Amino acid sequence: MDTLRLETDRLILRKFENGDMEALYQILKDKEINTFLPWFPVKNIEETKNFYEKQFADGRYHFAICLKDNYPIGYIKADTDDSYDFGYALRKEFWHRGIVTEAGRVLIAQLKRDGIPYITATHDRNNPRSGGVMRQVGMKYCYSYEEWWQPKNILVTFRMFQLNLDGQEDRVYQKYWKLYNNHFVEKDI
Repeated sequence: MDTLRLETDRLILRKFENGDMEALYQILKDKEINTFLPWFPVKNIEETKNFYEKQFADGRYHFAICLKDNYPIGYIKADTDDSYDFGYALRKEFWHRGIVTEAGRVLIAQLKRDGIPYITATHDRNNPRSGGVMRQVGMKYCYSYEEWWQPKNILVTFRMFQLNLDGQEDRVYQKYWKLYNNHFVEKDI
């Protein structure tokens, strides 16, 4: 697998390395950061390593977000399955500085160069700041749906956003619309 590395004026996006497990642990153990993510906070470095192997090790577009000191402060990713799911997390002390938006824009530019047709992302309606990041990188709201969300076992209304990278502006990823009976388009989103 190649070692794709992306840079902006402030950031380096690179693959996680074995020496990054403590930095990744700092992100994954935080309850507030992980409130709206589909897993529970990790309890130790061993759980962090397991998470890394399961979630990030083989992902072509799964990156550590680093400042220029090359120390990971977050992650950003785009899956390569049919959803091309776009996701991110950042340590709290770096929130509200435009870091994820900046990382997202450079990742999206790479995805477009590589011929990825679109990306999707969902956010819990109770986490509107995540939707703000989606808008800032150019994604558009498509629809909402209710899911009995696992593993947290709670009912969540998700908002699905999409950005078409190949010029097919009318394409909308329909999987969640078809999968969940309670789906709808919210006004004034």
